[in-house]
Amino acid sequence: MRQLFRLPVVSGSLVFAVLLSVLPVQAQGFDSHAGYYYPSPQTRETYASNTTPDAEATESSRAAFVVGLAAQQFQQNHVPGYHLFAKGDHLEKLIIVATGDGQYDTLFRLRALLASLTSMARGTPLFSQTSEPYEYNFLDFCKLMGFTQVTVSNGKDLAHQIFLR
Repeated sequence: MRQLFRLPVVSGSLVFAVLLSVLPVQAQGFDSHAGYYYPSPQTRETYASNTTPDAEATESSRAAFVVGLAAQQFQQNHVPGYHLFAKGDHLEKLIIVATGDGQYDTLFRLRALLASLTSMARGTPLFSQTSEPYEYNFLDFCKLMGFTQVTVSNGKDLAHQIFLR
């Protein structure tokens, strides 16, 4: 019988290094929303916030936060060009998807969107009660609300995922 494949002999340290490089990807888990709300993320990052989730942060408060941000836009008669969703088993994942072409088509524009959402978040009841709301950015607000992940996408071919720690 002819041998079709020959397995190379590798050292234990090489195997360990390969496993370490794969583990962070596996730890992020399966993303059931990729391919439905947005394409598979091309870029990912971890945002380390000095905040801790608020003791009153619940599924209901995260849902109310998303609805509150959308209501602010509606009250201003402004079509924002994106939709916000709270998803996940405990609504711990925030998804922001653009509704039109050419608006949020680069990583820089997606990050600018997050920066603009900072001022909107400061207008919500939870953050107006915070002692120093101007110390926080939108990702800090998300962590305070108990979100663990934020995904922003142009809704076509670009998605960026941020893990909140």
